[in-house]
Amino acid sequence: MIFDFACEQIASLWDRLLGAVSDAAGSVLSGVIEAVRTAFEGDPETRRKVSFSVAIIALSAKMAKADGIVSEAEVAAFRKIFEFPPEEARNVARLYNLARQDVAGYEAYAQKLAGLCRTCDQQCPVLEDIVDALFHIAKADGMLHEKELAFLSRIAEIFGVSEERFEMITERHVYLDGDPYGVLGVDPSDDFATIRKRYRALAAEHHPDRLHARGIPTEFHAVANHRMAKFNAAYSAIEKARRAA
Repeated sequence: MIFDFACEQIASLWDRLLGAVSDAAGSVLSGVIEAVRTAFEGDPETRRKVSFSVAIIALSAKMAKADGIVSEAEVAAFRKIFEFPPEEARNVARLYNLARQDVAGYEAYAQKLAGLCRTCDQQCPVLEDIVDALFHIAKADGMLHEKELAFLSRIAEIFGVSEERFEMITERHVYLDGDPYGVLGVDPSDDFATIRKRYRALAAEHHPDRLHARGIPTEFHAVANHRMAKFNAAYSAIEKARRAA
């Protein structure tokens, strides 16, 4: 279950969100954002979790319009990342469809969701996690459309994800083997001590305990494990190459 609190609170959450959508004038986004902000005011951990989930739903819906095709694989990837109680499937589907049809563009969604997240944490590493999750959904059908990549690049820019960090994310998602130096965000001219330090910093940053502390749902940890596997493989490849040199 994506939210670590009682079932009645989950039901209350969806009631509030969908109720706000029904009452919203013109923009689904405005109603949902205001519902999240007010319903969980004073509870930053819960609001962070809800913000993550709303971002995945809304931006996945907007990304589906980027290449004009919603594949079954993308839907399955969305369902894997964003797990919800079976009884709430219709509500989640409704929010997804409303976000896709909303008059507000994806940039407006990204800006509002970034602002909502930053009220919880000024650095808000959750925003980078959202970009990572969106990459998984976009490439689930076996390819990443250039319009999807442009969408993801713009989302990262709005979220304040640096070009270097976005390039690292792209490297581990887009290319089958990947440049191990690019995956770790280091330069081939760096000495091995610098590379090892960078690798250890990334491993600490993306440890499951860190993810939990910043409010990432447990289901997202499968995506995080993929990320760590890429870091591990990149480091091993560099270490092996340096020893052979």
